[in-house]
Amino acid sequence: MNNTGNTLLAIIAGSAIGAALGVLFAPDKGEVTRRKIADQAAASKEAITNNAMDLKDRVVSKISSESETLETRMEGIVSDVSYKTEDVITTLERKLAELKNKNKKLQKTS
Repeated sequence: MNNTGNTLLAIIAGSAIGAALGVLFAPDKGEVTRRKIADQAAASKEAITNNAMDLKDRVVSKISSESETLETRMEGIVSDVSYKTEDVITTLERKLAELKNKNKKLQKTS
């Protein structure tokens, strides 16, 4: 994204500079030249604004999709941990039952 934004900005800046130089060296009256420069500046500003908004939208979209992916992964991890915790609890309960049975046997023989 960063390279795309930099490239886009360089292209727009280059176009604006080229257009401005072309207008400055054109054989027109000062008033006409100033109007052309103002028109070109307004068009460049609009192009930069539109491209910046497009870039922002793409970045927001990318961040949003990455966030959803991360959230989905976290839900999966939490679910896996929950199942593993349940397995550990079941194993501990079984071991506790075995120990209780052994303890009962020991108590009967005494």
